[in-house]
Amino acid sequence: MAFELPVVDAASLAMWCELHLGSPAESELFRTGHLTCVIGTRLADGREVVVRVRPAAPRLTACAEVQRRLFESGYPCPQPLAGPAPLGEYEATAESHIPGGAVLPGSGRTAQPFAAALARLVRLAPPPEQMPSLAPAPPWAAWNHGQGGLWPWPEDLDVDLNQVDGPGWIDAAGQAAREKLQEDQGQAVIGHGDWITDNLRWHGNRLLVAYDWDSLISDSEAVIAGLAAAIFLYPAPATVTETREFLDAYAIARGRPFSPGELQRCWAAGVWTRAYDAKTGHAAGRPVTCLTQDEAHERLRRAGRR
Repeated sequence: MAFELPVVDAASLAMWCELHLGSPAESELFRTGHLTCVIGTRLADGREVVVRVRPAAPRLTACAEVQRRLFESGYPCPQPLAGPAPLGEYEATAESHIPGGAVLPGSGRTAQPFAAALARLVRLAPPPEQMPSLAPAPPWAAWNHGQGGLWPWPEDLDVDLNQVDGPGWIDAAGQAAREKLQEDQGQAVIGHGDWITDNLRWHGNRLLVAYDWDSLISDSEAVIAGLAAAIFLYPAPATVTETREFLDAYAIARGRPFSPGELQRCWAAGVWTRAYDAKTGHAAGRPVTCLTQDEAHERLRRAGRR
């Protein structure tokens, strides 16, 4: 069975908003989403909010609390307003609506603004031990999943990727990256696991707002930076050079270089997420465009795996 985006009718949304926000939803501003139904709405009292509806999961409580703390620290994210709380068979949260902004910084594809904004997030985020668990990570970041087999179960396909034949080079790349990451897991911090253009809006080179706080993860800083460095320009694939530039800029922004071992873990994390995307694309019958065999080889070489 294919994944279906939650369906939310206007009456249910209005009742949820009245119960949790003190005013019913009056008009819809927009509706979008991939794994989460994201509804922009104007309440009867004039406030504009965004309601996010998705299947219930214990980790969402931790995501909302980290987002709240980041907002209070001055980080550019929407203010959490309500939830997680049931909405029909699903769970919903509400946050402030921050419209506008450009998809790319004023400097375009240049990595530095992306890297600096992520490094600031990691610096301001609370320590993982102060929060409820953020596990399990979304599958594209879940190299350390415990489901058995190489690949975790995808969120948007009802298929066991471990039972999907080939391509062999994708499986080999994912396995090599996972083995590298398992060598030394490092000290955990909290960061954003889906640091891509769709989730960011800019005013010049200043981050105006970051979205999708359901994608928070707890992992080593090398993994968080490495995931972002490989995908930050999505849906355009970041080149090897752009990934290296991101990692260089991130190290400058955090105020200290990555050690050789950390840098290898950065590259391994990027291979994992790109290989996972390639595997899910293949399983869904789509052409694989996010990773090539030659690029996987070069990225694994930089990760210390040949």
